[in-house]
Amino acid sequence: MAQINLKSDINGAVWKLIAQPGQVIEPGGTLLIIESMKMEIPVIAEDGGTVVAITVKEGELVATGQVVATLDV
Repeated sequence: MAQINLKSDINGAVWKLIAQPGQVIEPGGTLLIIESMKMEIPVIAEDGGTVVAITVKEGELVATGQVVATLDV
């Protein structure tokens, strides 16, 4: 299996973690939600796979391009 890193598209704070390591995510599934300027932006797995790691915690600030999760696809 190949691993892919999912990155944040924006600067913001991790509002809510949806997925957990070991969980199988369908294509288009939401892994977590980032809040920026009172907007909620989901981090979506374009391809399905198994969550290897969520590298951020709720409330943590993230930068654009920061890896927030890793999937086995």
